[in-house]
Amino acid sequence: MNIFARLFKIGQAETHSAIDQLEDPIKMTEQALRDLRQDLDKSLHALAEVKAMAIRSRNEAEGFRSKALDYENKAVLLLQRAHRGDLAPAEADRLASEALTKKTEHEAQATRAGEDQQKFEQSAQQLDQNVQQLKQTISQWENELKTLKARAAVSAATQTINKQLAQLDSSGTVALLERMKEKVAVEEALAESYGQIAQESKTVDQEIDKALQGSAGGQAAADLQALKQKLGLSTPEQPQQ
Repeated sequence: MNIFARLFKIGQAETHSAIDQLEDPIKMTEQALRDLRQDLDKSLHALAEVKAMAIRSRNEAEGFRSKALDYENKAVLLLQRAHRGDLAPAEADRLASEALTKKTEHEAQATRAGEDQQKFEQSAQQLDQNVQQLKQTISQWENELKTLKARAAVSAATQTINKQLAQLDSSGTVALLERMKEKVAVEEALAESYGQIAQESKTVDQEIDKALQGSAGGQAAADLQALKQKLGLSTPEQPQQ
């Protein structure tokens, strides 16, 4: 990415931060990673193109050197044919000179192609270093983003818990508990009081019943004796000595 574009993005981020009070660092980091990945894709594409040009220059240099050698061999063959009498010496010299000229031209082109190859290979090496640096930066930022997300999650959870704790009315809660304790104590005392009253009432009733049971027994015996006498079944009382 162009350095001016990056500065513009930084300026935009600062402006938005001033407006919004606080930018989401996770979103900003994710956007920066997307930008870096785009830069990496462009760098890889450029690296591939430069390497392709270096390969093409190397092939061209090899081709020009091969043609130069071929023209040199042709010049030798022309001179050999003239020496054997198969070709006029003047014609052989002219054609051999042309072949040597072509050889020189191809050697020059081979040299130029070789120089281009070196330049492209140097550029490719520099681009490869940039690519490796981008990969390392992306990997580092991805790790930092994971840490940042984890810290944000913990911070959000802690903030929620602290907010809930801060909203609790501790004094009101304590007062409510005290009122509940007091109410329970009153209820317990009242229950115990009713228990004592019930126990006292039961004891009095038992005493009354006991006294009545004694009187009822004497009356029953008297009634029984009277009935026996009426029926003539009673035993006469023994005279006292």
